[in-house]
Amino acid sequence: MVYCVSVLASFRGTVQHGLPLEIGDTVLFILSPQGIFPCTYIHLKNAHIKNKGQFETVIPTEDSVITEMTSTLRDWGAMWKRLYVKNDGDLFHRLWHVMNEILDLRRQVLVGHLTNDRMKDVKQHITARLDWGNEQLSLDLVPRREFSMVDPDEISVTELFKLMEHRHRKKETPVPASTHHLFVHMKSLMSSNLGEELEVFFHVYDGKENRPLSERFFVRLNKNGLPKSPEKTERQCTLFVDLGSSDLRKDVYIVVHIMRIGRMGAGEKKNLCSVQYRRPFGCAVVSIADLLTADSKDDHLLKVYACTTESEWYQIHENIIRKVNSRYNLSGSNTGLAVSLQLLHGDIEQLRREYMVLFTRGVSITKKLGFSDIIMPGEMRNDLYMTLEKGEFEKGGKSVARNVEIMVYSYVAAGSGEPGGDVYHSFVLYHNNSPRWAEQIKLPIPVDMFRGSHVRFEFRHCSTKDKGEKKLFGYSFVHLMQEDGRTLPDGTHELIIHKCEENANLQDSSCYLKLPFSKANLPGNNQAVKGTKESFWITSFLCSTKLTQNGDMLDLLKWRAHPERINDSLLKLKEIDGSEIVKFLQDTLDTLFGILDESSQKYGLKVFDCLVHIINLLQDSKFHHFKPVMDTYIESHFAGALSYRDLIKVLKWYVDRIIDAEHQDHIQQVLKATEYIFKYIIQSRRLFALATGGQSEEEFRCCVHELFMSIRFFLSQENKITMSVYSQAVFLRTFPAVYGELLKIFTVREVAGFVRETLGSLPATAHAECPLEAVKLHCIAKTVESQLYTNTESRCILLPVVLRLLQAHMQEQRDLVMCARILSSMLSLVRKYDSEPVVSEEVDLIVDSLLVVLMRTILEITNRPQPAGTNMRLQFQDITGEFVACLLALLRHMSDKHYQQLLQAFTSKDDLRDFLLQIFTVFRILIRPEMFPKDWTVMRLVTNNVIITTVLYLSDALRKNFLNDKFDYKVWDSYFYLSVIFINQPCLQLESFSPSKRKRVLEKYGDMRVMMGCEIFSMWQNLGEHKLNFIPAMIGPFLEVTLVPQPDLRNVMIPIFHDMMDWEQRRSGNFKQVEAKLIDKLDGLMSEGKGDETYRELFNSILLKKIERETWRESGISLIATVTRLMERLLDYRDCMKLGEVDGKKIGCTVSLLNFYKTELNKEEMYIRYIHKLYELHLKAQNYTVCVCVCLLEWSERPLREFLNYPMQSEWQRKDYVTIVNVIMCLVPQCWENGIILCRELADQYESYYDYRNLSKMRMMEASLYDKIMDQQRLEPEFFRVGFYGKKFPFFLRNKEFVCRGHDYERLEAFQQRMLNEFPHAIAMQHVNQPDQTIYQAEAQYLQIYAVSPIPESQDVLQRDGVPDNIKSFYKVNHIWRFRYDRPFHKGTKDKENEFKSLWVERTTLTLVQSLPGISRWFEVEKRELVEVSPLENAIEVIENKNLQLRTLIAQCQSRQMQNINPLTMCLNGVIDAAVNGGLARYQEAFFVKDYVVNHPEDGEKIGRLRELMFEQAHILEYGLAVHEKFVPQDMRPLHKKLVDQFHVMKSSLGIQEFPAYVRASPVHFTNGSPRSSCRNSVPNIISPDGARVVARRSPLTYPAVNRYSSSSLSSQASNEVSNITGQSESSDEVFNMQLLPIKLTSKSLLSLPLPPGSPQLQDKHKHSRENSCLSSRERPVSAIYPNPLDPAQVNTDKQINRQMIDACLSICLYTNIVRPTFSSWSLDSVKEVNNTQFSDTVGKLLCPPVPPSSLPPFTPSPTECQSAGLVSNSPVLSGSYSSGISSMSRCSVSEASGTEATTGDHPAHQGPTMPNSVSSGSDELIRRENKTPPPYSVYERTNPRRPVPLPHSLSIPPSVDPPALPPKPHQQRTSSMKLDPASDPRRADGVPQVPRPRPLPRKVSQL
Repeated sequence: MVYCVSVLASFRGTVQHGLPLEIGDTVLFILSPQGIFPCTYIHLKNAHIKNKGQFETVIPTEDSVITEMTSTLRDWGAMWKRLYVKNDGDLFHRLWHVMNEILDLRRQVLVGHLTNDRMKDVKQHITARLDWGNEQLSLDLVPRREFSMVDPDEISVTELFKLMEHRHRKKETPVPASTHHLFVHMKSLMSSNLGEELEVFFHVYDGKENRPLSERFFVRLNKNGLPKSPEKTERQCTLFVDLGSSDLRKDVYIVVHIMRIGRMGAGEKKNLCSVQYRRPFGCAVVSIADLLTADSKDDHLLKVYACTTESEWYQIHENIIRKVNSRYNLSGSNTGLAVSLQLLHGDIEQLRREYMVLFTRGVSITKKLGFSDIIMPGEMRNDLYMTLEKGEFEKGGKSVARNVEIMVYSYVAAGSGEPGGDVYHSFVLYHNNSPRWAEQIKLPIPVDMFRGSHVRFEFRHCSTKDKGEKKLFGYSFVHLMQEDGRTLPDGTHELIIHKCEENANLQDSSCYLKLPFSKANLPGNNQAVKGTKESFWITSFLCSTKLTQNGDMLDLLKWRAHPERINDSLLKLKEIDGSEIVKFLQDTLDTLFGILDESSQKYGLKVFDCLVHIINLLQDSKFHHFKPVMDTYIESHFAGALSYRDLIKVLKWYVDRIIDAEHQDHIQQVLKATEYIFKYIIQSRRLFALATGGQSEEEFRCCVHELFMSIRFFLSQENKITMSVYSQAVFLRTFPAVYGELLKIFTVREVAGFVRETLGSLPATAHAECPLEAVKLHCIAKTVESQLYTNTESRCILLPVVLRLLQAHMQEQRDLVMCARILSSMLSLVRKYDSEPVVSEEVDLIVDSLLVVLMRTILEITNRPQPAGTNMRLQFQDITGEFVACLLALLRHMSDKHYQQLLQAFTSKDDLRDFLLQIFTVFRILIRPEMFPKDWTVMRLVTNNVIITTVLYLSDALRKNFLNDKFDYKVWDSYFYLSVIFINQPCLQLESFSPSKRKRVLEKYGDMRVMMGCEIFSMWQNLGEHKLNFIPAMIGPFLEVTLVPQPDLRNVMIPIFHDMMDWEQRRSGNFKQVEAKLIDKLDGLMSEGKGDETYRELFNSILLKKIERETWRESGISLIATVTRLMERLLDYRDCMKLGEVDGKKIGCTVSLLNFYKTELNKEEMYIRYIHKLYELHLKAQNYTVCVCVCLLEWSERPLREFLNYPMQSEWQRKDYVTIVNVIMCLVPQCWENGIILCRELADQYESYYDYRNLSKMRMMEASLYDKIMDQQRLEPEFFRVGFYGKKFPFFLRNKEFVCRGHDYERLEAFQQRMLNEFPHAIAMQHVNQPDQTIYQAEAQYLQIYAVSPIPESQDVLQRDGVPDNIKSFYKVNHIWRFRYDRPFHKGTKDKENEFKSLWVERTTLTLVQSLPGISRWFEVEKRELVEVSPLENAIEVIENKNLQLRTLIAQCQSRQMQNINPLTMCLNGVIDAAVNGGLARYQEAFFVKDYVVNHPEDGEKIGRLRELMFEQAHILEYGLAVHEKFVPQDMRPLHKKLVDQFHVMKSSLGIQEFPAYVRASPVHFTNGSPRSSCRNSVPNIISPDGARVVARRSPLTYPAVNRYSSSSLSSQASNEVSNITGQSESSDEVFNMQLLPIKLTSKSLLSLPLPPGSPQLQDKHKHSRENSCLSSRERPVSAIYPNPLDPAQVNTDKQINRQMIDACLSICLYTNIVRPTFSSWSLDSVKEVNNTQFSDTVGKLLCPPVPPSSLPPFTPSPTECQSAGLVSNSPVLSGSYSSGISSMSRCSVSEASGTEATTGDHPAHQGPTMPNSVSSGSDELIRRENKTPPPYSVYERTNPRRPVPLPHSLSIPPSVDPPALPPKPHQQRTSSMKLDPASDPRRADGVPQVPRPRPLPRKVSQL
């Protein structure tokens, strides 16, 4: 015995030999172990092992429903927790309740105390809940049979399909119930005027026919309006049963009548009358239509209405329904009837199971009036319903009308819910001699009491006086059954009112029964009674299964009493209602066969016709359930042993006359009844044989054979007569039902022979429209499904006939639904009897006849378009599914022998080829996702199992017949294609399954993907040299297979790529095709989510190992490396494109990928595709600085196909469109220089085509861009170096460093925080040193961020004299390739007295792969150069920068560009004060002493240069003080005097009495004509701000002393520098702890000086910027300002066009400059603009944004600002503070380096080997820098010999053309000596040049 252990509690297994256990584990043991776990922790079960071996399964021997519940609940548990995580609260709670319910039901099943019926109900409930949960959780549909899961291996595929289809249809379209029931629960009556008991009557009423549909439900209420018997629920609740679907209409109502029990008048005093009467109270009505949409029990409060006139009470409900408001009113404003109503569906037995509590608690049944739509046999009912309609009474001597009450004497039930009684009192209508009651009562009288019974009605006058006595004044009566046995006929009866005395005794019925009771039955001579005015009307209706009102039926049943009436009775039988016949079915049949036995010759034919009528009557759906009654009669009660002779004879007589008969309606009725006629024949013969011992057997057989001969002759006739065809069809429909009866007497082979000959006699050829063809198949289907076909002997006889007919229909594609049904039944039987040896032969026959036809049928029906209608579409899907199931079942039954015979049956190679192509195509169709519903995983797995089994058989045929010289590419290609889509189908991707589901699939089928992969590899190896036919076609499909995440499959399939490379190498000498195809397919496949990091590593390792010994190893390694790198980038791209990722990652990853496509793969189309994706990302991020499209088009008329969103057009049109978009895109980020070049390009094209309209617009646009450059200020961004270190970064970032262009106003701290937000798991490195390998290889993310300074490339523009600062500012921060970072450090022994002696600078220069800005805001560092700057060189740079700053400020002050003199004041104060307190003296002590000169003889020239700069600074200071004195305000005169005094002290400290000769050689020249001085001949205009050497603009963070007006020492400056880099202060480092002499005037004291009026305070800086950024644009349409540049038809004067163009361009620039965007801190590239939605629309429509106000207030600089607007734009950022002319900063200005790079040899002192940025890159780099002006796009490549990169033609830079360095005049060179002729200057009338005051720029936040 094998035992299975279920673990109930966890056990750690800490004891010796202990086995750890977890709750829910299953442990199997064969022997009895001891000591491995506590016995109380487990529960022992019996079990058996299935599929022993590696994949064995332990199955507990318990109910399969229990097993399914256990496994399902485990799966749900995991998914239920995920619902909580997803916050799907609704499904979470519903599933929780269902799981608890299933657990409770499971407990009940395990206990085993349930009855069989209850167990069945519980299991049904469990499976319903399991199916609901699986559907809600999108799990698989489970095939079940009788509540148990079905094993697909145990049943046929066709049966499995039917089970799945049945459950699917049941789930989608539940079958509507035909029977309905109404549940009513009476709760209370709420009214303010209660005080009497009430009677409430409910009934269902048909408002259309104005008649009740049901009995009445009767509830008694007490004086408080509550049920009188609350403990008896059956008296409060009822079920109106057997409502048909036709009764659920909006004109069917629930009518409620309410009677009060009390005094005659509602307001009478209690002592007036002690007798109580039933009086009308009110009526309520509700439509059943209100309940149709309600799923649960609803409470209703019905309004109660009363009659305005009491005589209208009988029709008050009709008046309420018709809304005749004048005849009723509300009974009271607060009167309402509280009831609960619910509509239930299904038969009554189903309701008893589903609503057990309802029936257990008690509910009364209220029946329908009459029988239900379906009459069930055995139903016993005998109810007589009477309605008291009305009466006509005389006054009887009274002055007023009577108050009439009727007392009914019989057993009367007022309604269900309350018991009946012997007397019933009607309600009383006050003073009414013509009362109308319309009150229904029921008389449930037993059948045996009907004869002789009568009902008496007594009429009494209810007086309101004389103590309220009820005085008898008349009576009526009616007999319930007539003398001939007929009951009271249905209908209205006018009864006679007999007068009587008040005290008459009517208990003795004999005294009045002899009197007439109805005026209709009075004899003609009794005119006195007929003429009386008093009458009483009733309506009767009988609903009985035993009594009849039909006299003809009684005559037939009593045929022996009246033999002369037999003929008439037989003829009238057909006219009797069917319900009357079925009530007396057995008696009627006995009568017919009794007549037949006694008078067969005389009445045989008529009896036969009556029997046919009764048989066909049972075909009606209303009486269909009486067929079992007839079957029971035949088996148990039929006694006509001699009837078979007459029946056979008459039937043969009818069959023989079919062909010649003109009217065949009756004959068809006879043929329709063939089934039961044969039943009577066979049963009669059996009775005869039993009685006689088998006599006349031969005679009987001969009669039957003759009958079938007649039938075959009749069937064999051609379809000449239409009616005959229909008769044939009628017989074929009933013929299969005869088989079972014939088998009771004849052998199986005999019956099969009858059937074969009969079916074989049918005409072979028939028209498709002939109805006989469909009936043929229907007959075949019934035959296959019959008991006869299940026998092996009969199948051998019938199968050829069935296959012949089936094949004919399938070939002609006729009646496919029936064909699928037949074939499905046949194959189900084959599976059922597959153990029999004859089954193999049957499979042979089916394969030979139907396999090819079946596949062709599937191909044709799947290629048809699906019908539009829902029902037709479902039928189409059913047909397809059934045929597919049949094919799968047939293939599943085929063995090796069958496949061999099948393949050998093909006589030619072409036939075999066609068969293989056909079956491979069919298999591809079967794999389609739409073949089966999504949740049919079981069916899909069976399908795949059959497919792979068949493919394995067919592979041998493929190898044997289509290889070598017989090779056929099409067959092999179809095979490989099938194999690929087989492996890739979703239902086989086990990784997406739950663990339990994956385990079940592997146990049953294994991993079919690996099997098919091994088969592919095997077949590929057999191809030999034919492999070349599939290269490169199969590279993509095989690559898709290898991307499936199955390690074994990948190991099998990846080596095929090596084989392809090898064969391609043999054929072509390379494998370029393989490489190209791999690269093309990888992009699409990986973008679909396929592939992973494991695959990349496996691909690389397997192929590298394979090519180790190949001669082409080097090229193979290159290919593998290229593909591997592409995978890295594609994987990064896919990960970054996921929802929720920030835009920076997406943009950076896209740039990495498109650069890889361009530089390494040269895939221009892919490059363009990703360029557009990048463009979309930039637009989405509103990052307009870099979202200008790269145009790779030419100005040609070459036609281009549709691509992305571009229509089919010429290349010229597309380039024109893209260029215009790029022009507009240049406006928002203020890249006007780029837009100018594009405008020129467009203008040249328009001019060449004489398109002057657009040419004018382009020229105006170009002019407006020039104005923008000169008139508007642009912010200069910061640049940051970012290093991404660690293996946790994506490939495109991992262990790489980038330089990023920051957002406006973004400082280092903000940028660093933004990066940390983007990479929340990253660790910020707190130093700037290069990391070691430990950081590189760490499983973490490290970020290293610090600011860097740009090194401009456009030196010709920056160094040219007279170029405005607005122009220079663009080239300082655009098209930048190189960046610099300086780090101060001490080398050697540090001198504590003077730290400048050992203060060196480590200068790092970073070279990028592309210039910034480009297609991204950040690019990778390509090259890193490191040099060290000596202390002396550092000192020279510091003083040079300070001198340059002084010159600039002095020049701006002289030209009145400065609105106040504060910046010059602060700068002078900082230099002079520091010098006086020992600043320059420190340099003298460090470098001018004898020891330094002796020890450093090579620095002699540099020492001289330092001395010259110091003297030059003193000279500049002297001149600056003179200028300062001229412009200084009066309140700052004391400060100026102090500066002058300190300057003299400074000169004395330097030992200067007068300036040297080289200083005095020429006067110092300033722009206003002041003396000019030149320190060195090679330095042009060293004092002039225009002639000064260009100092590269660097980040404000690099020079904190410039931006923070501090008098701090050099050490604090260095400390601030480090803190800007690392994000925190490093004041503990002694390198940076340096102090200078005390400074007398600090920046704080300077800030406290009085400011000019109107100048904003320092703290108002941000407010000032915000106020400017809040300026809104003018709201007017763009079309009114700037015409569409693409519309040549637009006509305007030149002046108007010029004005519009200028306005439009200004609007764009002002909009983008004044309305400053608010940037988010997402990523390196994302720039989110809050108020820029209008621009997004502009891009799409090629329109300009609205124009803001043209007059804007100028920016007012702060008086504390160090630089004016002009200074910001053209002055270098200094490395020292205002308080010192010297600096210990290592990150110095770029002025020296820039000047060196721009000149060729005029400064020998600056060409030493220690200079950091000397010209060393060769002449080619100099040419590049001198001749190259960047194009408008930022994706151009430099001519870099270190990394040659091919460029598309449209991006390449022609070497012969010198691009303009200055956009206004690109081909002219301006020299510094050019002067403006005053006479020719148009700006001033007096000839004196007007120096414009540039508009000051707002300061950056980082400069505060």
